[in-house]
Amino acid sequence: MKNKFDFIIIGAGIVGLSIAKDLNINYPNKKILIIEKENDVGFHSSGRNSGVLHAGFYYSADSLKAKFTKSGNLDLKNYCRENNLKLNECGKVVVVNDETQLPSLFKLEKRGKLNQVDVKLIDENELAKIEPNAKTHKYALYSPSTATVDPLEIVQHLKKELSDKGIVFSFNSAYFKKMDKNSILTSKGVFSASKIINAAGLYADKIAKDFGFSKNYIIIPFKGIYLKYNLSDAPVRTNIYPVPDLKNPFLGVHYTITVDNTIKIGPTAIPAFWRENYSGFDNFKINESVEILFYEAILFFTNAFGFRDLAFDEIKKYRKSYLASLAKGLVNNITLKGFKEWSKPGIRAQLLNINSLELVQDFVVEGDENSIHILNAVSPAFTSCFPFAKWVNENYVCEK
Repeated sequence: MKNKFDFIIIGAGIVGLSIAKDLNINYPNKKILIIEKENDVGFHSSGRNSGVLHAGFYYSADSLKAKFTKSGNLDLKNYCRENNLKLNECGKVVVVNDETQLPSLFKLEKRGKLNQVDVKLIDENELAKIEPNAKTHKYALYSPSTATVDPLEIVQHLKKELSDKGIVFSFNSAYFKKMDKNSILTSKGVFSASKIINAAGLYADKIAKDFGFSKNYIIIPFKGIYLKYNLSDAPVRTNIYPVPDLKNPFLGVHYTITVDNTIKIGPTAIPAFWRENYSGFDNFKINESVEILFYEAILFFTNAFGFRDLAFDEIKKYRKSYLASLAKGLVNNITLKGFKEWSKPGIRAQLLNINSLELVQDFVVEGDENSIHILNAVSPAFTSCFPFAKWVNENYVCEK
């Protein structure tokens, strides 16, 4: 492998792969390298994603998320259809518990209309026709364009597509440090490129700091786990979500229908103590943990954005019975003993503004003529990956 490229992309998650795909369309003769510290694509957030293709009604109209989610939903559906990948067009309903939650539901409908998303306010009778088991108070919001996919199937297909087009992958290549403005040291030696694109997910902020970026940010990890329904009946056929607290980026415990019609409830949003805090002390790094715990302690004692309350509530979700009880309120009937098996945990790389002590709600990209850093690519980044990658390239990477 020659060590000089036109573009180096750090991270083989859905964002890095999508950026490479778009770059290859614009520059078919340029040499592109994707380095990845794991032995395959989609090892972290992208491969542990819920698989939901969001419609785009959660996000304020002036946000990048609103800009890309609707078109990203359509793009990924078309990609699945064109390549015979699994797609479950099961739709989604958002329900409320009582009168106090109706204003938030109406606000979601308004956002959806502003974002030109196909959403419809429905009453209890209409809800019963779409999802007979869903329970609401007076009204619900129906999103027919929400769907589910198999994230690992998609990233594996992208890997093959990109490899076939001559894009080079270097797996087991951990980023160590910046050598100069166009070179990086990895576990497989030094690589150079005209432009370095950091799509490293959980470690994007650390790498960005090497290049003089992410001065106001740090990634705080949150662990997400689902409970799978193991009984043979199918009590739910549509994604069912509660109306969320729009002040934070988490959507609450909900029902997800996978591409093979498996029912899951979750996820949790448990503050993690290091970036790859999946299980036990796997991948534990003392310096990393000290830094994250420092900021989590500040958030806890100040209760910024309700972090302390969130932490106490999320820890309780480690009890299967408690998590299942939260999901029970969204439906008329469910056998709680059917939720026995935990899914593979995922870590949400959530950007924190260290000055305002707020979780950043939108995508964040920083960079210059030599390096570009995707600092915040949380949900719905998977849904938005194709148009988001195109926007990153047009605004930060491609020659004007």
